[in-house]
Amino acid sequence: MGQRTFAAVDIGASGGRVMVGSVGDGRARLRAVHRFPNAAAPLDGHLRWDLDAMCAEVLIGLRAVAREHPEVESIGIDTWGVDYGLLDAERRLLAQPVAHRDSRTDAVIDEVHARVPFDELYAVSGIQFLPFNTVYQLAAERLGGLWERAAHAVLIPDLLAFWLTGELRTEVTNASTTGLLDARTGTWSSELFDRLDLDPTLFPPLEEPGEVRGTLTASLCGELGLSRSTVVTTVGSHDTASAVAAVPAIDGRFAYASSGTWSLVGVDLPEPVLTGASRQANFTNERGVDGSIRYLRNVGGLWLLQESMRSWGERGEAPLLTELLAEAATLPDGGPTIDVDDPAFIAPGSMPERIRAAVEAKGERTSSSPAAITRCIVDSLASAYADTARRASELTGQAVDVIHVVGGGSENALLCQRTADLAGLPVVAGPTEATALGNVLVQARALGALGDSADDIRAVVAASSDLRHHEPRTRSTTF
Repeated sequence: MGQRTFAAVDIGASGGRVMVGSVGDGRARLRAVHRFPNAAAPLDGHLRWDLDAMCAEVLIGLRAVAREHPEVESIGIDTWGVDYGLLDAERRLLAQPVAHRDSRTDAVIDEVHARVPFDELYAVSGIQFLPFNTVYQLAAERLGGLWERAAHAVLIPDLLAFWLTGELRTEVTNASTTGLLDARTGTWSSELFDRLDLDPTLFPPLEEPGEVRGTLTASLCGELGLSRSTVVTTVGSHDTASAVAAVPAIDGRFAYASSGTWSLVGVDLPEPVLTGASRQANFTNERGVDGSIRYLRNVGGLWLLQESMRSWGERGEAPLLTELLAEAATLPDGGPTIDVDDPAFIAPGSMPERIRAAVEAKGERTSSSPAAITRCIVDSLASAYADTARRASELTGQAVDVIHVVGGGSENALLCQRTADLAGLPVVAGPTEATALGNVLVQARALGALGDSADDIRAVVAASSDLRHHEPRTRSTTF
């Protein structure tokens, strides 16, 4: 079978890229044609995303795709979850979207829970409590000046797809992060919309991964130099859904850590788990590709290290990451750790000082050196990964005998080894570009370039990736 070409637009909270994927002969090859920074910035009293700049960068990337790969058949888009833009009745963006790290939801969480107590909210949506979940953002939105003019709330990847095709839909894996989707049926919960006094037509209709959203508009085809037959195919538009689809494991006895700016740690399930114990443990039931359930917890991520690196750089102390990790690896095990889920670490700024203060608040001490702070971050993340995977196994009854780390954190050998050591299980690291691979392969499958099952995607990923294996120094048979 000849090679077929697909483009993945993969945007995270700190950067984005447009990737080209070639699929054929049981393998997939990825190459970045355009990378760009992405960050929320203060504007009009809130922390906001610059959607106009983001869209411009996507178009730069697609022009590069057209120049180098005019045969490209399809484009898929994934980003982070929960955030959205408001459109008016004429489908015009009312304001740049507020970012989830903004503090606007602090004042409305109690109001939401007065309408729908959290145990009842969880029983329907199965979504863990996070103060920036869309359901809370919408409550804050009602207090602003745009609500009366809003006709549509459109999640970030669906906004980008709308600008490319003119079609408004809501992809279901990202919809599940809103807290308004029924976890059992995978459809919008009319009960929650009613109790929260939300218009049931606020979000566009749902669409599953693997459906063709639409063709590029004629004007964009001309501007970009792409064929009029180029389509946008809906993928797991929540980046973790695409990443989990590309975990290179064929059997179900695995846990995963999608490790990036945020970390998401859990297991893949056929059905949601909505028990009181699951709610109390703050696990979430997000939708995956092919209707699976991503049973996981959001865990603090490499954001802590990224922000620390930025702070050191501003002071003129900008060690290379590779050298910093090598020095951190020489420090002894058993050093201080922090709770990486502490809300104190959500906002940008002065991360090393906040980490050191958190250590001292526990009655422990740590050096302020970059290597010591880095080792504290790595050990804390590894401990959280191991504990979360173990708890997921306990809550679901699903045995786990290996942990797959995918995403940017898979390149951090110290993090992967410490996870293996603390879990007592082997860790398989890679692929780094799991999200883009999952994005491309869902498109390829939708257009007939590979088989129909989830295992067909995972087999291509395993055959195409340079996987690194980390054995624990003390091994447990399984969770």
